[in-house]
Amino acid sequence: MLNFLKNWTLPVAMLAGALGYFIFANFAFLEPTKPFMSSFVAYLTPALIFAQLLLTFCKVQPHELMPSLWHGWLLLFQLVSASLVAALLIFVHMDGAYKEVFEGAMVCLICPTATAAAVITGKLGGSASSLTTYTLLSNVLAAIVVPLMFPLVEPHADITFVTAFLKILSKVFPLLLCPFFLAMLFRYFLPGLHHFLLGFRDLAFYLWGVALAIVTAQTVKSLVESNAPVGVEVLIALAGLVTCAVQFYLGKRIGTRYSDRISAGQALGQKNTVLAIWMAYTYLDPLSSVGPGSYVLWQNLFNSYQLWKKRKNDPI
Repeated sequence: MLNFLKNWTLPVAMLAGALGYFIFANFAFLEPTKPFMSSFVAYLTPALIFAQLLLTFCKVQPHELMPSLWHGWLLLFQLVSASLVAALLIFVHMDGAYKEVFEGAMVCLICPTATAAAVITGKLGGSASSLTTYTLLSNVLAAIVVPLMFPLVEPHADITFVTAFLKILSKVFPLLLCPFFLAMLFRYFLPGLHHFLLGFRDLAFYLWGVALAIVTAQTVKSLVESNAPVGVEVLIALAGLVTCAVQFYLGKRIGTRYSDRISAGQALGQKNTVLAIWMAYTYLDPLSSVGPGSYVLWQNLFNSYQLWKKRKNDPI
């Protein structure tokens, strides 16, 4: 059973999330539990993200965190591309439904690298340590840029920009950076606890699966309850496809120049979609979460192809 879940975590988690939403939405006897579940999920999702990042960063060797030139180019692309989309949303008036298409694309661009990307990178023959460095850097970038960008893109009438900025900063910055500092604290000052956490080799992977089920349920909820035309939802999913293809392509092109094609491609292309869906659902129009929601499918299809190609080309 565990091997089955590990091999099919993505479809099982997404199916569980979708079924979970329809069960809660259609069975009347569950109605009294909805307020509690809504509050519980609001706290559980960031807690799961925090835990999986902490477990991942516990495996980081500080002396291996050496920045490379390709790290800078990829960070620059993320910042510039997301800023251009944000500027378009801020200064160009567009229909509310189609605005969600660009919001979905923006989230896919600024979202940091997936914590599981180092595993795929290692299997493909890339540098896991170099990828981990970029994972940390991209989390720092997101922690700084998201609180500045999202309140401008999706202003709320009841709160000022400064209030919105501080609110998002207070949630996103600790969520992305505190796990790293805590992992370093454990490594140097609480080695026993650090060694204990290292023993949970696959726990971060399963935590990611649980978080994916929750955000999938939230995405399905946005789709079902949305009044947007089906065409708009398809466009948001296509925006996820375009951003996925562009980022994998550019990452590999930039990485080739620095003899690290695989690592750079995974660093820019493989996103922490659980975090992206949560950010979109929480701070932007909830329907925009379809963008990173579809990104889950696109990036895993491409990763499956890369792994198949690697196995095919490797000598037996």
